This record gives sequence, C-alpha cells and structure tokens, in this order.
Amino acid sequence: MSPTEPCNLNFTDPEAYIEILQQPDSGVECNYLVTVYLGYGVEVQVSAKIVLEGEQVIVEDTGGREPFILANESVLMRGLILRSWSNQISIRFHSDQQQNSGSIQFHYRAFVLSCSLPKEPAGGEVSVTHLHAGGEAYFRCFTGYKLQGPKMLTCRNATTAYWSGKEPRCVASCGGMIKNATYGRIVSPGFPGNYSNNLTCHWVLEAPEGHRLHIHFEKVALAEDDDRLLIKNGNNIDSPPVYDSYEVEYLPNEGVLSTGRYLFIEFTTDATMTSTGAAIRYEAFAKGTCYEPFVKYGNFSSSDSTNSVGAVVEFSCDPGYTLEQGSVVIECMDAQNPQWNETEPACRAVCSGEITDSAGVVLSPNWPEAYDKGQDCIWGIHVEEDKRIMLDIQVLHVGKNDLLTLYDGDDLTANILGQYSGTRPHFKLYTSMADVTIQFQSDPATNIYGYNNGFVIHFFEVPRNDTCSELPEITNGWKSTSHPDLIHGTVVTYQCYPGYELVGSEILMCQWDLTWSGDVPRCEEVMSCQDPGNVEHSHKLRTGSRFAVGSTVQFICNKGYVLSGNSLLTCYNRDSATPKWSEGLPKCVRKSHEQLTEGTSVALAVFIPTAIILVVVLGIYVYFANPYRTLPVSLLFTQTPREDYPNANILATI
Repeated sequence: MSPTEPCNLNFTDPEAYIEILQQPDSGVECNYLVTVYLGYGVEVQVSAKIVLEGEQVIVEDTGGREPFILANESVLMRGLILRSWSNQISIRFHSDQQQNSGSIQFHYRAFVLSCSLPKEPAGGEVSVTHLHAGGEAYFRCFTGYKLQGPKMLTCRNATTAYWSGKEPRCVASCGGMIKNATYGRIVSPGFPGNYSNNLTCHWVLEAPEGHRLHIHFEKVALAEDDDRLLIKNGNNIDSPPVYDSYEVEYLPNEGVLSTGRYLFIEFTTDATMTSTGAAIRYEAFAKGTCYEPFVKYGNFSSSDSTNSVGAVVEFSCDPGYTLEQGSVVIECMDAQNPQWNETEPACRAVCSGEITDSAGVVLSPNWPEAYDKGQDCIWGIHVEEDKRIMLDIQVLHVGKNDLLTLYDGDDLTANILGQYSGTRPHFKLYTSMADVTIQFQSDPATNIYGYNNGFVIHFFEVPRNDTCSELPEITNGWKSTSHPDLIHGTVVTYQCYPGYELVGSEILMCQWDLTWSGDVPRCEEVMSCQDPGNVEHSHKLRTGSRFAVGSTVQFICNKGYVLSGNSLLTCYNRDSATPKWSEGLPKCVRKSHEQLTEGTSVALAVFIPTAIILVVVLGIYVYFANPYRTLPVSLLFTQTPREDYPNANILATI
C-alpha cells in the first residue's frame, strides 16, 4: 500500500503481499482484512519491518468465535511466520507519529486447515485416516470395555476445522458372557479410577473346545471391608473357587488355571469405601501345552510359538522398567502336566539407577501406578564426554509438595537445570555436560497421588552444539522465537493472553556464552485498569491509587469549559479479558458563542441608549460653550454591527 492508497483494504486472493507505508498523521488507524476459502487458514510472514515509537501493529485471528491476537509490533521480527486457526486474519496499524513514519511488509498465503488429533479414550484406541477436511477418526475399546458415544468422527470444513462430534468414552462393563475367549482383559467398572458402591458383577469365560484358561493378575486393589474378587473353576456361582481375595494376602505371581474350558468371575462391593478395583488378563491354551506367558510393561520371545513342552521363553522390559522377581528365562516342562519351571518376572519402574545408554526413559517409581510417599530417588545418566544430553519431559504431574530436580552434572552439587513441583506441560532441557542427575523427592506427609501421576522423561545423547537451551512455555501466555535454531543472537519474546500482564523481561536473547540474558517471565492476572489519562482543561477525582476493579475516576472541567461525555468512569472486570473502563474519556470544550454572549446582551441593551444620551448632552455643551458656533458639529459614532444589534451605527449632528 502506498501513502495515496486507501487505509482500509480487504484481500481475498490465496496469496499476496501487503505493504504498509503510512504517511505521518497522528492518530491514523488502518485495518487490512485477509479472508481465504473455507477450510483454509492464513500463513503470514514478515518480509520487512521498520516500526517507530508510537506506532502499533497487531495481527489477529478474527475468523473464530472471538478475535485472538497472534502477534504485535514487539514480536513482529523479519522472517517471523504466523499461522491462523481460521480462514480470516486482520492486520491493524496505528500511528501517533507527527513527522516520520515506519513501514512493514507481509507476505501471506492460504494453507489447508487440519483438525487436532482426537484424544484416545482410556481403555481404547483411535486410528485416523488424515486430519484434513473429510478425514475420519475410528474409535475402538479394548476387551472388557464398551464404547459410549460415536464409533467414528469426521473432520469438517468451516471457518475453522472441527470434528463432527465429541470423542467417545470406553466404559468398563459390569459382567457378561465371553464366548470363544482366546485372549483378553477384564477390568472392574471405573478402572483405573475407583469403582462405585453396591456392585455385583459376574463374568463367564468360555474357552474354545479342547482349551483351558489361564488368568494373569495385573492389579487387584480392594477396599479393606467387604469388597471381594472371586474366581471359580466352572461356569456358575456354585463352582469351586480357585482364587478368593478374602482368603489370600498376596496375589499369586503365577496366576490361576482352569481344569476345563470355563471360569466364573465375581466382583462385589459394599456401600462404604471404594478403591481402584481389579484388572485381570486371560488367555486360552491347548491341552498338552503351557499357557502363553505375560509380563506387564514388557515383552518376551519364545523358541516355540505354540508353547509346547521344551519351549524356552526370554523376557525383557519396556524402556524405563526393570525386571524384578521371577526368572528372565523360563522353560515349559513335564509332558504329563505341562507347566513353566519358573514364574514370569515383573517389570517395574524403580526408584534410582545408573544409566549409560545413549537413549532411554526415566519414570517415576511404579509408573503408571501411584508413587509412594516419602521417597528420595536419584538417577544418573552418563553419555560420552564429547556429547550432551537432551531431556524431553513428556509428563510432569506430581504433588505440589513433591520435588523433581535436574542437575547439570554427575552429582547433587552440580548446577540446577530445573526444579519443578505440581503440573507442567511438555518441555525440553539441554545439558552443558555429559552427565545429568535426576532427583525426585515425594512429600512424606502426603497421601499417594494417584494413577497416571508422576513423570516420564525421555533422554537422548546429542552432539555438542552452539545453541542455547530450550526455554519453557509460560502459563497463560505464549512465546515466539526469531530463529528456529536457538543460535547466538536468537530473540525469544514472551507475551500474555488477554487479562494477564507480563512480570519480568519480555525479550530474552541467546548470548555468546549460550546462556539466556534473563530469567523466564511469568503472566499474572490483571486486576486493575490502566490509567485512563488526563483530560485537557480539567482535574480528576479518583478512588484508590491503582485503579483496582470497582474504583472510579471523575473528571471536572475548569471554569469556562463544559463537559462532553460521561464524567464518571468505573473500572469493571471482564471474565476473559483485561479489566476495562466503563466509558471512554470525556472532553472539556470551551463554552459556545451563544453561552458567552448570553450574559452580555442585557448589559449592551442598557449601555448603548445611555451612551447616546451622554453624547447628545456633550454635543450641546460643546456647541454653547464655543463662541464660533456658526459651523455645525457632526458627530459620528460607529459600533461594530452584531447580530443582536444590527443598527449599532449612531450619527449625531448638531
């Protein structure tokens, strides 16, 4: 846009350049609206920028339910790329410059919007064809759960991309007949959350003809009252029990076996306390063979897929877990009554350890089960001396009095990379050393925090680099980076969402020593209005000193001026935005011509006749007092004409 072109323009092309070359003119505000096809978003890049003090540039996503600020002049660096969530953005330019002016150029283009990845239901899974318009998401529940909600959702096309419905849930069934039971899982209603009171659930498992059934206990956690889990060797309630939670203190590591093709499972709860409940896994196996082994959070390899006599099985754990109890290798023995010579091992996330792998996982103790209170765990990770370690903290959800500390070195005296409590979103950290020490301390006075709470830290050996460490996101705000790689000179700018203000440095720079120029700021909720400013030719009265919500400001005009607008402004709170004044600033304007002359009209009406009489008297006096009165005296008095006295010219001739 050149200085002679219109200040407000609409763009509908799929790609174009927008150049703002604003003429110096205080108070000018321009708006440029970009709208592309439905189902597309707007990607805009800053091509060039010279913005002077007193000039504002704001880029907003305006196609959603409410406008959302993508960036302003403080973060609009050359090369910065912004993407909208809808098919429309606006670029607003405001200048208070009197003489000079800046300029800014944008290059925008349309891109295909996509739906967000749908959430996987607990106790189930989701598969997606693609995330663009027309893509489909299919939901499926694991055995023991039933789907509650739609089986399939479609990504639809609009100003923003969205799924056709709400994600379904997988709900644990309370009982049922499972025929041809070859392999599956049964969980108590609500698992992994707590079950409800007064339940009576019955399941009947029927294996294929000529097969028996084996039960693995994944978890059994019952309230210490009359809640009960019974497994019976048959297909009805009167069959003999092979497991009764009333009778045993510990779960049998080897599980339980049926003698025939049926097992009857009963789960009952009373009206008082509840707990997590039970999760059991079943599999059918042919007579003359051993049952298929199972290890939770691990895997195994077998020399014989049918698990016949002589088959050898070797176990391993998933990353982050350690083999405990049982044997790493077991063998199927005894042709008359085939059985494994050892029980399967267990894989658990342990407290502490020394790790020398180039990549792996560190998990909170017992993950994803609850960690214990009063723990002090230390893990050491060591890579080659010329390497560094990247820590990818994917889950961090611990108690507010629990503490996770990461040290940039091989002991607890090293510099602290980060120290965290409570919950934080996904973030990454980089070490400056070839070692990192992780310490987790849980509060001894706090109850166990719960299922799926703790932390998951993936680590990777990375080359020594010349970049600064990744900076975390901030709560109630966002960050933008001037360069995708955090090299020396990279600027990271933090901003807060509407309704919050930044505390700390807005801009951090990667310095020569690969450290950041300051600490990460934070966003605090704004609970006061900004100073509304002053009104010329007035003074103001206010309640409070910080313009808190509910305070008022009253403007009173000076003598000779009258108020235009509301004199009283009140600071009020908006649920999702910054507190705002109830009215715009009023003005104090000079009294009008009619107001100024109204008081003088009466005085003039009295003064002019009086003046005429005095002039006549004075003329008579001069005439009789002058011995040379043969010449007539002509006196002319002129009064400037006015609207209210059109005949103000007075002529007196003597």
